[in-house]
Amino acid sequence: FAAEVPKIDPAAAAKLVAEGKAVLVDCREPSEWAETGVVAAATTLAKSDFDGAQKDWKPFLEKNAGKEIILYCRSGGRAGTVAAALAAKGVKTSNAGGFKAWEAAGQPTRKAGAKK
Repeated sequence: FAAEVPKIDPAAAAKLVAEGKAVLVDCREPSEWAETGVVAAATTLAKSDFDGAQKDWKPFLEKNAGKEIILYCRSGGRAGTVAAALAAKGVKTSNAGGFKAWEAAGQPTRKAGAKK
């Protein structure tokens, strides 16, 4: 059974990221990032890379060892799956749900590919 991953709302997540205690990851796919943009503070790391070679995920996790990893996707499903897999490896994680919730909460967004 999957590890229970705490849920966190966008405002609380943004505060932890701003304080440097956590990093925010958009684990949707590149086509989705291009379509909707991403949360301004987010690092874009596709779930397909997490499930595969982890060429982007591995260095990111090494660089951010010890920080909480807060994930979001379109609706929260993929973020929960990745968060549970990381939690099973001892990484502190939270599921911040979906991109729409971030937009609804008034969190700043940016075009995918633009520097954060």
